[in-house]
Amino acid sequence: MQYPLTEKIGDPELLVGREKEFKHFGKWIKNIPKRLSKSRVIIARRKSGKTSFVQRIFNQLWTENKEVIPFYFEFDENKMWYPELAIKYYRAFASQYISFITRAPNLVIDHLSLEQIREFGISKSIEPLINDVDFLIKNKEIGGSHGLMWKTACEAPHRFASVLDTKFLVILDEFQNITKYIYRDEKCQEEADETLAGSYHSLAESKVAPMLVTGSYAGWLLKVISQYLEAGRLSQIRFSPYLTEDEGLEAVYKYASFYEEPITNETVLQINELCMADPFFISCVIISDYEDKDLTTSKGVADTVDYELSEENAEMYLTWGEYIHHTVNEVNDQNAKNILLFLSKNNEKYFTPKDLKEKLGLDLEINEIHKQLIVLKEADLITRAVSNIHFRGLQDGTLNLILRKSFEEEIKEFAPDFKQEFADKIAELKKENKQLQGKLNSLSGKIAENMLATALRNKKRFSLSKFFKNVKDNTVLNIQKVKERVHIQREDGKNMELDIVAQSSCDRVVLVEVKKTQTKTGLNKVEDFQEKVEVYKTNFPDTIVLAAYLSLGGFTEEAGDFCLRHGIAVAEIIEEL
Repeated sequence: MQYPLTEKIGDPELLVGREKEFKHFGKWIKNIPKRLSKSRVIIARRKSGKTSFVQRIFNQLWTENKEVIPFYFEFDENKMWYPELAIKYYRAFASQYISFITRAPNLVIDHLSLEQIREFGISKSIEPLINDVDFLIKNKEIGGSHGLMWKTACEAPHRFASVLDTKFLVILDEFQNITKYIYRDEKCQEEADETLAGSYHSLAESKVAPMLVTGSYAGWLLKVISQYLEAGRLSQIRFSPYLTEDEGLEAVYKYASFYEEPITNETVLQINELCMADPFFISCVIISDYEDKDLTTSKGVADTVDYELSEENAEMYLTWGEYIHHTVNEVNDQNAKNILLFLSKNNEKYFTPKDLKEKLGLDLEINEIHKQLIVLKEADLITRAVSNIHFRGLQDGTLNLILRKSFEEEIKEFAPDFKQEFADKIAELKKENKQLQGKLNSLSGKIAENMLATALRNKKRFSLSKFFKNVKDNTVLNIQKVKERVHIQREDGKNMELDIVAQSSCDRVVLVEVKKTQTKTGLNKVEDFQEKVEVYKTNFPDTIVLAAYLSLGGFTEEAGDFCLRHGIAVAEIIEEL
């Protein structure tokens, strides 16, 4: 896998889970060459992971280098004169197209100039590149036909697909910004031209260059699409900010490992629970600047989560403060905030304006309450049923916590005690999961490697027999460093990967292979692992190597015998947490 498009998430391995979503979109992409895929829009709030998701789709398609050519463009929050947007957009498209066909990854980010694009078009006899650039340069110099310049740019993927008999996927990130930051006047002093979104009206129906549109403000994005693209032209895909429980746990382990933040297998469950398997929330807690942060204790977890929600300089609070600024600033009425809090805390059912008047004792006419509800709905803070009078709070736990922190003291005259709430939730979690070992072992095998690595980090002094059987060297280990996914290289240049490398202060190193599926590990697998062990010994001749294999599905008789003969310790469960 290559990553020519630098992903906003940072290290590519930090993108955890989303298997269901990738599988769903994989089928859709597979149908693009057949001209069967309809343009889509991903509906999700900020920090839901949608940008990382679509950027990964771009990198997957670029790496596969098959029938579908990806094009990624983000409409950022900077004022721009629209002829300049046309040139910026076209340079991005042409450079990414050239990058795909020449396998030059740098061009995905480092875009060619118009002159360089023209030279490439001449060298490869690609007429559309030559003609487009000639037109853009000419009108850039004479200052005319700006509308046609933009038309040339935005239609390029569809036109190239048709003329060159290929297929494109046009990924437009933060699409709603095209209505707010693009100007007809060069000095960008008049009102922005929100009608520019209409340029994609017919392109949204392209079957040779379908669009994948995203935006961080669902109400605004849907309004733009409805007004300028006709909502039915793009299939709406709801994208949850939350991972599954297994994926959330994997995210906690992954972030803690990358940022070298101490955790325990018990606090992993607690962090995931309090953060509601929200990967952004999890990352904020793991990298929190909270002075007394200690993620190895229950109290430390509760206090750190509270800090991220409460402290104005915390990343979580700062990020959501920006969201609230864009949305809640429309809600400056005390009654509206009261309604918002009530709906957020009781988001399991719908309420009518009449219901709210009675339950909250509002001194408002029913039609006034309805107007307040419409404002809240337009601000993406509540949802409305098919019926025009039934409203419900968002079923978004993270956002609801932020709203409570922002408004509850103002409305109820007392601030929420999140520390106590979180402590109570952790206590309940412990009560429900007295058999912690059973709880963790019942989860997906995907996190087995993380669980074992964490257990090795936290165990102070132990012999390998605490975790594995058939151990020949029972020296007491004092583990100093545990690494996951360590790459080594064979003499002939072949790359290999070790799942876990744990270094002890006594110059011993524990190498562990983890097989996560429930099928038995066969002879070939353990032979492959033994080869890695031998390569490691060759690369580090002064190190005493202890080899171990964790197979959740057990071992075949042949594999077991091989391990015994070659001194490979074995385990089928994680005995110590």
